[in-house]
Amino acid sequence: MGETIIPLADLRYAAAVPRVPAGAPAPNGLVADRLGRPLHDLRISVTDRCNFRCSYCMPKEVFDRDYRFLPQSSLLSFEEIRRVAGLFVAHGVSKLRLTGGEPLLRKHLEVLVAQLAQLRTVDGRPLDITLTTNGSLLERKAQALRDAGLKRITVSLDALDDAIFRRMNDVDFPVADVLRGVDAALAAGLAPVKLNMVVKRGTNEQEIVPLARYVRERYGPRVVLRFIEYMDVGATNGWRMDEVLPSDDVRKVLQREFALEPLDASAPGETAERWRYADGGGEVGFISSVTKAFCSDCNRARLSTEGKLFLCLFASRGHDLRALLRGQRPDGSAWSDADIAAAIGLLWSERDDRYSELRGAGQAAALSGSHGERRVEMHYIGG
Repeated sequence: MGETIIPLADLRYAAAVPRVPAGAPAPNGLVADRLGRPLHDLRISVTDRCNFRCSYCMPKEVFDRDYRFLPQSSLLSFEEIRRVAGLFVAHGVSKLRLTGGEPLLRKHLEVLVAQLAQLRTVDGRPLDITLTTNGSLLERKAQALRDAGLKRITVSLDALDDAIFRRMNDVDFPVADVLRGVDAALAAGLAPVKLNMVVKRGTNEQEIVPLARYVRERYGPRVVLRFIEYMDVGATNGWRMDEVLPSDDVRKVLQREFALEPLDASAPGETAERWRYADGGGEVGFISSVTKAFCSDCNRARLSTEGKLFLCLFASRGHDLRALLRGQRPDGSAWSDADIAAAIGLLWSERDDRYSELRGAGQAAALSGSHGERRVEMHYIGG
């Protein structure tokens, strides 16, 4: 039996009902936080469940058969997700990422994608709608998602070697099935596909070159492989700094095999440092949130499965937007879109989160866990 955990449905993470400011101006797409960072990217968790038990995210000794996930009644409906996403778009969001848990476990997810695809940015453009998945269900879902309006997809793949991959996902899932999902995504037109490899020292660093070579030779520029430093997200993965393999070291390993050239960022706030193969064989990325904090231009907000807004991946406290979506004003009437948009704007304008920078400066302890609260788990709000 696993560790006893207070279930999420019982307010595992502290969350306050946001204040609705009176007389707030209508959103104009230009909201900025206290550090001048705009709101550009909303990551939406559609389920807290996953069919993998990766040790760096949902270790089996905690998330076992006795672990209680959120009941269906607690989850935001697709209509509620679309409503709140539209309010974020009014504040300047132009990119939506569906995540989890494993988002493809949410039934009829393509219906939500189709609803979100109807939204437009403040200047009338279609949104960039993308999704992160472990790939286990992608082969059967890729075409329906593309037909519904999904633009791009990111697949987590931590090893090419089947034995290592099965050991890391800890449910004995074969790597070949994930690779077929990648093929299906490309066939459906979800290109370029991004492949994310979390590198954990002592576990899978020997897979860096084999996976890079496989992606180059099989897919070329249609797939972008990205290496992610093992992060201290949540409180259950037993994170230790000595298990982090810095991105600079990963890049040096690759450069012993391939000639690489740096690329400029493709968009403001991009998390990955981009490099390309000198021979034109595609590109790779390095996400270095431990050794090279990118808090200074972080423009991402995260909406949990049951409607809590988190302003940082490493937060311990959220803001309960579901209470506004389903609740009432003091006079008994429903909160309007204008009310909820004003609350969102106020929350973002007061944001000053920069956990990774403080961690790098040795000050993170003063920021996280100082009230005995647990940092939010990655499976709950996505990466």
